[in-house]
Amino acid sequence: MISFFEASLAELSIHRIGNKSADEFYVLSDESLVLADEQLKELLLQYFLSPYLKVNEIYRFFHPNDDLNLNEVYHFAEAIFEKGGNFHENSQQLAKYLYEVSSHPKIKSGELYVAYVENVQIEGETHDAIGIFKSENKETYLKVYPENAGFGVSYEQDAINISKLDKGCLIINCEKEEGYKVAVIDQTNRSAEAVYWKDEFLKLKIRNDNYNQTNNVLGVYKEFVTQKLDEDFEISKADKIDLLNKSMKYFKDKETFDIDEFSNEVIANEEGIASFKNFKKSYEEEYDTSIADNFDISEAAVKKQAKAFKSIIKLDKNFHIYIHGNKELIEKGFDDDRSMNYYKVFFKEEL
Repeated sequence: MISFFEASLAELSIHRIGNKSADEFYVLSDESLVLADEQLKELLLQYFLSPYLKVNEIYRFFHPNDDLNLNEVYHFAEAIFEKGGNFHENSQQLAKYLYEVSSHPKIKSGELYVAYVENVQIEGETHDAIGIFKSENKETYLKVYPENAGFGVSYEQDAINISKLDKGCLIINCEKEEGYKVAVIDQTNRSAEAVYWKDEFLKLKIRNDNYNQTNNVLGVYKEFVTQKLDEDFEISKADKIDLLNKSMKYFKDKETFDIDEFSNEVIANEEGIASFKNFKKSYEEEYDTSIADNFDISEAAVKKQAKAFKSIIKLDKNFHIYIHGNKELIEKGFDDDRSMNYYKVFFKEEL
C-alpha cells in the first residue's frame, strides 16, 4: 500500500518533549537540521518509514465538532503543505501541542522528529508527506573495534534502535478536504495512557471509503477461510483454495459488493454463510470498525489483495500444486501400502 523506493528526506526538525504532569518541559530547536551526510539521510528514512510497509489501515483527521480546521495537527500540516517555507515554525507548534496532551504520568519523554518527505507512493499514486515521529525507548549498544593486535569493546547508552520506531504518523498530501490520508504507528499502544497519540494528539478516524471496504472484506474473508473454517467444518486444503479463488473471481468480475449475493455465489452453503457473517460481525466488534454490506468495489484494493491470496498446496519439500480452476479435477487419497497421502490430478493435455 505504501512504498518509499523514490522517497527523499527534504527537511527535518527535532525537538524534545517532556511529560507535563511530571513538570518536565519541552525543548525546541532554533532551526531545522542540516543533513549533508547522504548515508545518514538513508538511515533516518529507514527508521522513519520502513514500519509503514506493513501498515494496512489508513485514517483521516477529524474533529468532534465536524470542523477539520479545529484539529490542531491537521491545521499545522495544511500550513506546511501550502507554505513550505514555514516548515520549522509549524514543527515547533506541533511540538508544543504534543506537550500539552502529554499529561498522563506514564507517558514517556522523548525526541520528536518532524520530517518533510518527497515522493511517497500510496495506492499507486506519488505524493509528498509530512512525518511526525517520537522516540521514547533507548537501548545500550556494544561497539567492537580494532585495537593494537586485537579488538577493543566499548558501549553507547541511551541510543536509538532504528529498527524500532515507537510512535509515528505519516500525513499524505492528498484528499485534503476529507482529512488527508494518514498512516499511524504506535508500538506502545497497549494501555489506556498510550492512546493519547492517536486519539488526543492526532484525532483520527478510520477511512471508510470503497478502497478500505474492499480491502477489509477480502482480508476478513481470507482470515475466515484460512483460520476459522477448520473450527466449524471438515474442509480440505483444495476446498479452501477453491473458496479463495471464487471470492477473488467475484471481486474481479463485479463492480459492486453485496454480502448476500457474495455469500450465495461464493460460499453457497447455509451453515458456511452463517459462520462467515458471524465471523464478520465479531471482527467489527473486536476492531471497532464497520464493514458495509454493500459498496462499490475498488479495483486497486482487489489487485493488492490478489497478491496475498495463495492458491498453492505445498506437499512436503517435493511438490507444489497450483489450483486456478475446477477443484473437481483434483482428488485426495491415502495409499495404505506406502502409508502416505496422495493427490490425483486430471487434465486433458500437457502444456
